[in-house]
Amino acid sequence: MRAIDFHVHLPTPEWLDASLEGYVEAAEAYFRSKVARKSLEEVAREFRDLDVTAVLLAWDAETATRRPRLSNEFVAGAVRDYPEVFLGFGSVDPHKGKKAVAELDTIKELGLKGVKLHPSLQAFDPSDEAYWPLYERCQALGLACLFHTGTSGIGAGQPGGQGIRIDYGRPILLDPVAAAFPRLQLVAAHFGYPWHVEMLAIALHKTNVWIDISGWAPRYIPSEVVRELKGRLQDRFLFGSDYPFIQPERCLDELSELEIPGPVMDKLLIHNAKRLLEIE
Repeated sequence: MRAIDFHVHLPTPEWLDASLEGYVEAAEAYFRSKVARKSLEEVAREFRDLDVTAVLLAWDAETATRRPRLSNEFVAGAVRDYPEVFLGFGSVDPHKGKKAVAELDTIKELGLKGVKLHPSLQAFDPSDEAYWPLYERCQALGLACLFHTGTSGIGAGQPGGQGIRIDYGRPILLDPVAAAFPRLQLVAAHFGYPWHVEMLAIALHKTNVWIDISGWAPRYIPSEVVRELKGRLQDRFLFGSDYPFIQPERCLDELSELEIPGPVMDKLLIHNAKRLLEIE
């Protein structure tokens, strides 16, 4: 295995044309990348050819966006059909309250490894204790929580950012969650830019916080992040691309130019993710 890509969206019509209806064009402009619709088989073949395992992300922001979810069952089906190349995270809409908490048991039963949450798109403050039953159940079930942090390519460059608030993605909002639930593994996607120094401080303080580097071409990753990735936090960084908006092959090529020592690169690409997900 060349790498585990911890942040992969499915460019199928179910996600691009339903869950993200009206949002795709702004994201494509932000990433300067046109996204082609693909079947599960095509995506599986692409990652197989790269020798990369993809962590697929479900999507449920129905309350805030009024758009249908990409279901946990859909992602679990993809993992079941292509187990040699796919792992999966489910998703719940925090605004659904007890129904969302109950759905976590289904996610566990489906064999998914964690839960993807997107505070900006789902329009919720992750530090609000109203959502703590969600985290408590994730902790009990051993489900990792992957949070979008920082700015958002979705809504970028649009009037009002299409109503999306990026302040919900500020990393400091995860700090009280990590403090209250020390056995809950929290993954902060995209290293929280422009609050990336804040993100690094939280990860240095709390060992149940991990950082994925997705959403950025590696050549543009801020120097403070690269320094900690190579140094004190080398055991808690995770490789991710944000496919289909950024291609994993590009990310792997550009990472090779950052003078990351071999053992640290191995941790970033494979071993940290295996340890977090408790897989061989």
